[in-house]
Amino acid sequence: MAQIVSLAASLRQAAGKGAARQARLQGKVPAVIYGHGRETQSLEVAAKALEKALTGVEPQNTIIELALDGKKVKTLIREIQRHPLRPDIIHVDFYEIHAEEKVRLKVPVHLVGNPDGVRNAGGVLDQVTREVEIEVLPEHIPDRVELDVTALKIGDSLHVRDLSIPSATILTHADLTIATVVPPRAEEVAAPTPEAATEVAEPELIRKVREGEEGAEGAAPGEEKPEGKAAAKPAAEAKPKPEKGEKPKGGKES
Repeated sequence: MAQIVSLAASLRQAAGKGAARQARLQGKVPAVIYGHGRETQSLEVAAKALEKALTGVEPQNTIIELALDGKKVKTLIREIQRHPLRPDIIHVDFYEIHAEEKVRLKVPVHLVGNPDGVRNAGGVLDQVTREVEIEVLPEHIPDRVELDVTALKIGDSLHVRDLSIPSATILTHADLTIATVVPPRAEEVAAPTPEAATEVAEPELIRKVREGEEGAEGAAPGEEKPEGKAAAKPAAEAKPKPEKGEKPKGGKES
């Protein structure tokens, strides 16, 4: 059975953005009411009273009984507009309903129980669809629809056709999946980046020291002197040849 919440409303004489802005400055929320041949009328409701009325209920399937112009009018909320940066309600659309006329609305689906595949196999319960559309008389509007998922094993699913809503016609497609149990998610292992996979250590450049390239210290700058090899000996100096008629030094006269 749908909840019924009472709320006071008053007619708003001026329309337009300017009038709506002025109403908000006075702590009120601009609204409209329409349905059943009623011409769309501009309303306003106290912001604090509206927030209190909607606390703890599902706005889309809660009957709002408006005290309007000395009468009580049963309505459903068709749309709520909120401030883009704050949770403040800035506008509400009310749709008038009659007790003998069916209405279309969406009701939330709540899952009940802990699936077998989650308890015993480490699976994960995934709720794919969170609300369904129904057609029902106002007095039979449910607060929510419950679906038992206790028996689900890994790979099992429940669909819209598995729902049971007394005194209501389900309009959502019967084959639409509501919930399923999927296998446990494996831990992802980071794959090596292409740069890391193709990176190759650069070989150490070794330059062979050529003979005669050694520096004054016996090795080229930045290179070690090879071990086990003696330094190259300088070539023997050529002795000057004695000129003709000159006696060689240290020689005997003939």
